[in-house]
Amino acid sequence: MAKNNPDKENRELTYEEAANELEKAIALLEKGDLPLEQAIQVFEKAVGLVRLCNMKLDEIEKKITILVEGKDGVRETDFVPDGLS
Repeated sequence: MAKNNPDKENRELTYEEAANELEKAIALLEKGDLPLEQAIQVFEKAVGLVRLCNMKLDEIEKKITILVEGKDGVRETDFVPDGLS
């Protein structure tokens, strides 16, 4: 049985598209009426989508900067989430 590479397919999705696809997969799984093999495939896809969403959020978090205005003017500092400083 040939296996698709869901990570490669998912990389083309935006965060919003991946989140929407994840919601659809979750809804299918929650219904509970899928045959076992199909449920496993949907679950595998959902795991890939979760990883993609996390990766995209991590990328965005790295890009965020906070402009801080001080006596020397405006300077950029790295974003540090609450509780991590």
